[in-house]
Amino acid sequence: MTQSLPRLRLGTRGSPLALWQAHAVRDALLKAHGWPAEAVEIEVIRTTGDAITDRALSQAGGKGLFTKELEEALLERRIDLAVHSAKDMATKLPDGLHLVGYLPRADVRDALILREGASLADLKPGAKVGTASLRREAQLRRLRPDLQVSLLRGNVHTRLSKLESGAFDATLLALAGLTRLGLAERASAVLDTTDFLPAVGQGAVAIQTRFGDIAVDSLIVPVVCPATGLALRVERAYLGELDGSCRTPIGGLAEVVGDEIRFRGAVLSPDGSRYYEIVRFGPKNRALELGIASGREMRAMVPPDLLPH
Repeated sequence: MTQSLPRLRLGTRGSPLALWQAHAVRDALLKAHGWPAEAVEIEVIRTTGDAITDRALSQAGGKGLFTKELEEALLERRIDLAVHSAKDMATKLPDGLHLVGYLPRADVRDALILREGASLADLKPGAKVGTASLRREAQLRRLRPDLQVSLLRGNVHTRLSKLESGAFDATLLALAGLTRLGLAERASAVLDTTDFLPAVGQGAVAIQTRFGDIAVDSLIVPVVCPATGLALRVERAYLGELDGSCRTPIGGLAEVVGDEIRFRGAVLSPDGSRYYEIVRFGPKNRALELGIASGREMRAMVPPDLLPH
């Protein structure tokens, strides 16, 4: 970077949704600083998670599959910042890296996409639903144990095409992702968080940098959302006390209301037959403590077979 015009190298995955997120961060930086387009260069980096489409993340290595190569590029100084879906981030980051903040959070809810019908009740007994999320599968089985739930991996367009081909009767996707890709109308129903608690970080775009890189961080600070940062601090601390590796169905949502943070967390058995929930409140200046305390309380409540120790 020069004194006159910074040249930031922004790393991202290459899926359509990841590129949308990268351009959203780039556009926010250009607008905040009045820079020309050439000030931020987007570099596409293929991750291990992009290459694995035949099995669930929990079987392949967990959340880090979508971030490892981007984080390596940061540590090797090939890029200056990395942009991720916040829900893809492991709770423990590699030494030398941190999350400097998040863009304003979008809608956190899940969307149900059906080949026919307009609600979960419209699915016939035995209908085939595709998802790659243990959390979505468990919450779906809790409400509709009669359905067949099978693995469906790939980007948003890949999953929708599988639905259209008749391979599945329905799928579940994040409403935020559909909206960002201009596909919100594909949602047959938007699922209330009362029954479908979102993944930790769902709807948020995370910006990761090298720890101590003050020059880069100072340029990013004007585009991040403090309220989203507080909510994610609670959610990630909660998940960190449980299991952040995708092996357990876990949901968590923190919302900032005035000077208070409301948090709701849930843990389920994979078949949805067991469900554990907590709701807690805390002041904004104790966000980290709220998340840790919620996670420890949940761990004490949940049977040992559901959470690794």
